Amino acid sequence: MNLRNTIFRNRIKIWFLHSTLVVIAFWILFMPTFVKFQKGGNNLFTITLNGQFVGTVASRNDAYEAYRTARKEISSSDDELTLAGADMTIDGSDKIFGAVNSIAEVTNSMVEVLSGSRKSTLNRAYSIKINEFSVNLASIDDVMALLETALSTYDTEDKYDVTLALDPTREVNVLTPVVLSKEEVKKEEEDAQTSMPESGFSQMLTEAVKDAAPLSYDKDFSDYELGLMSIDFADKVEIVESYLPDDEITSLSDAIDEVTKDKETNQIYEVQEGDVLGSIALKYDLTVADIVAMNGFLESENTTIRTGDELIVTVPEPELSVVYTVQEYYEEDYEAEVQYVYNDSWYTTETKVLQEPSAGHRKVVALVTYNDASEVSSEIQKEEVTYQAVPKIVEKGTIVPPTYIKPISGGRLTSGFGKRNAPTKGASSYHKGVDWATPVGTAVVASSSGVVTRAGWGSGYGYCVYIRHPDGRETRYGHLSKVLVSVGQSVTQGQKIALSGNTGVSTGPHLHFEILVGGTQVNPLNYLN
Repeated sequence: MNLRNTIFRNRIKIWFLHSTLVVIAFWILFMPTFVKFQKGGNNLFTITLNGQFVGTVASRNDAYEAYRTARKEISSSDDELTLAGADMTIDGSDKIFGAVNSIAEVTNSMVEVLSGSRKSTLNRAYSIKINEFSVNLASIDDVMALLETALSTYDTEDKYDVTLALDPTREVNVLTPVVLSKEEVKKEEEDAQTSMPESGFSQMLTEAVKDAAPLSYDKDFSDYELGLMSIDFADKVEIVESYLPDDEITSLSDAIDEVTKDKETNQIYEVQEGDVLGSIALKYDLTVADIVAMNGFLESENTTIRTGDELIVTVPEPELSVVYTVQEYYEEDYEAEVQYVYNDSWYTTETKVLQEPSAGHRKVVALVTYNDASEVSSEIQKEEVTYQAVPKIVEKGTIVPPTYIKPISGGRLTSGFGKRNAPTKGASSYHKGVDWATPVGTAVVASSSGVVTRAGWGSGYGYCVYIRHPDGRETRYGHLSKVLVSVGQSVTQGQKIALSGNTGVSTGPHLHFEILVGGTQVNPLNYLN
């Protein structure tokens, strides 16, 4: 009996053990909170987000799916763009069995962690780029208000509207402003509503009428429409949508100040005939000292400037310039163009006024184009002269005057023009020329073309040469060792006329050189090229 009971109890234990194993296997295989054992690979994945445990899943794909869903929930919870720091790690391991979380549970945990890790909220904004300048505004309405304000300074009657259009030349969505008159906008709307286009003779007649330009000489001054005829932005303007933090978005009032207020901008001015530093300074509301300070090559306020020179000047300009055309009526006194009578026997430096000018008076309708407040061009549409202007008539020479060159190569300047201590007995204390020390026998050339009037001994000059030039001036060369030309001989600029020496009243080998204007000696250094 005892043996039979023992056998029964053992069978019960074995049955219970088998049942337990079956139940465990069932849970392992079929319950969702556990994973099946897979030999040779990771089958349990622990997820950490920003250093916090957020759950355990059965595959990496489940982890990524939960993360994507969490990010979507974070983004959809706000109308604007939200950034949240995210540092996710997934650690895999081999387990015979283990509990896992559902994707929904992991997603909720991730949302909590990400919500606590929000870095900043980026607001939808619009960036306006004007050349190299840019400003960010909060809405498209602010963009339109800024552009319309820039135009309104010159469109005082509100005749034009600004619209935005996609730039077809750009791959990304870039908007550019288009300025149209209200009449053009209305016409486009009417054309879009027209369902029956003209055809045949009617269409040809309409096009002929459109193409027929009115003849200006048939129009009276009262027939011209005056005022603003066209307007546009002078600078390239681009607008793009962006997402920015609050501190990078500019208020509308500040943006208007930044874009429309004048700022000093450097420009290049090319010197015109008749310009002096004072007149240029007056034109740009500067001082002569300002211009000298901005242009390093100007040594002082008395520096000579020449036609074609380029000067830096400052001009007040806004970041966004506006170009516009106005049809204007005005009456003015005007000057006729100067008339020249050319004299082929005079130098170009010689002029004579044959007739003094007198201003005329006229009535004018003109299309005047401006860039901001500066006039760019003017085209007269109708002109009626009340009384004619009398032109100034000037006789002017055509011959280019001669130039003067240094008569030797090299040499050391030893005595300048003017007062000095007499270097030797018999020498003058007022030097009428300049001296260059140079070895005896140095070639001396004609400073300019002319006719030799003296060639030989000249007392204190020693051996010397005098040359009369076509402009009435005279050059003299003294203390020569040898004369190579004769009186009456024509010489050209640079032609050898003598050899330097040490003759006459001289303290050593050198060349004495003079230039006479109107029979009087002048400083030669002021005339040499």
